[in-house]
Amino acid sequence: MNSILQTINSPDDLKRLSLAELTSLSTEIREFLIKTISQTGGHLASNLGAVELTVALHYSFNSPRDRFIWDVGHQAYTHKILTGRRDLFHTQRQLGGLSGFPKRCESEHDAFGAGHSSTSISAGLGMATARELRHEQGRVIAVIGDGSLTGGMAFEALNQAGHLQKNLVVILNDNEMSISENVGAFSTFISRKMTSSYYRDLRKEVATVLANIPAFGRNILQFARRAEHSLKGFLTPAALFEALGFEYLGPIPGHDIEQLTSIFSNLKNIDSPVLVHVMTKKGLGYKPAEEQPGKFHGVGKFDIITGKAPAAGPAPPSYTAVFGETLVSLAAEDRRIVAITAAMPDGTGLSPFAKAFPDRFFDVGIAEQHALTFAAGLAVEGYRPVGAIYSTFAQRAYDQLFHDICLQKLPVTLAMDRGGLVGDDGPTHHGVFDLSFSRHLPGLTLMAPKDENELRQMLKTAINSGNQWPFATRGAPGSA
Repeated sequence: MNSILQTINSPDDLKRLSLAELTSLSTEIREFLIKTISQTGGHLASNLGAVELTVALHYSFNSPRDRFIWDVGHQAYTHKILTGRRDLFHTQRQLGGLSGFPKRCESEHDAFGAGHSSTSISAGLGMATARELRHEQGRVIAVIGDGSLTGGMAFEALNQAGHLQKNLVVILNDNEMSISENVGAFSTFISRKMTSSYYRDLRKEVATVLANIPAFGRNILQFARRAEHSLKGFLTPAALFEALGFEYLGPIPGHDIEQLTSIFSNLKNIDSPVLVHVMTKKGLGYKPAEEQPGKFHGVGKFDIITGKAPAAGPAPPSYTAVFGETLVSLAAEDRRIVAITAAMPDGTGLSPFAKAFPDRFFDVGIAEQHALTFAAGLAVEGYRPVGAIYSTFAQRAYDQLFHDICLQKLPVTLAMDRGGLVGDDGPTHHGVFDLSFSRHLPGLTLMAPKDENELRQMLKTAINSGNQWPFATRGAPGSA
């Protein structure tokens, strides 16, 4: 059987394919991802869920004239494969190979670099504004998902984008929520009709006619608009995004090439901010990843048949595991201890704590700034909060650590994981700046353990200290 994937060397090659061939191509890409990542490691589940979405985007738009911004980059592997990097894909996340995230110097199709979350809409709005200032053609499409919309920066960007009314498309890749088939199908029908050129032309013509009718025309027009908004609001979760100034479309089935391409093609009829809500399934096409998407978010080498990693020899416990075990032990004796993470309970070692003390565990989502000020509020009320955040992500909460914790001398413990060089994920994830930005903060005691036992003692000292001072510990890269 001839491979369609082997004939795709640029997005232009997609344009000659039929919808049936695009569907077959999606199946081939999914198989290619599973085979390659099983040998190299990487982000699997999120990329398996974004295959059809990416194929439809590149089929409907024209990169690099149209700009694609991938939030975080955990979902951009198919994008790399379709933009001339298929034959190098086996080198991703290796020395001298492809980056695991979008990287501007790697390809003209990577419009914006990413590794941390919630940046795509801000960057996309900047690009859309620049294009308008230069009177340039082309669309700007920001693809955000995988929890990134929990970051406050994303909502700051949505707020300004709706105010400026620039020509920006935001694709919300939603792989967490479920929706009734009936409601979903009807919502898709409504969105497809409301983006069609016929509907939009008719809408404008009716508005013009009604506005020119003496006495009652404007009242009828206002009633018609309220009725339209009420219908869309009843059928779809549109209220929030439309209140921010976006036209909301969806939810759209994210694995149906025909419906995706139809709606994306109709976006040319909209020249104001639009948010397309796409429903996808994380890990689709690989049963172990579908059943445990968290486990297959970022993986090392694994056996495709069993989904299991190769057996490893005996190794000492990681700093991450020791931290988690110690915190559970301390919390059993001290009810003041609460644990906070920013969408990383497994990676920071807090999953055992969450299981043991669910009422004292808080996952705030991808919102590091909120996590630390939330911890400060708990500390004001007499608790001993421990915030576990990767070093590279703690950078995002520098001002909160200074202004909300250190200046107020609050007993918050910041446990920074992955301090140092972390290897495969590259420069966006290296924990190399925490020593610099934390040493000069007033009143903050910074501790770096030389071994696992010292980590235990430092954590106990930080939490049990009678002083009203903040502490921070930094751990070496963990294996969790």
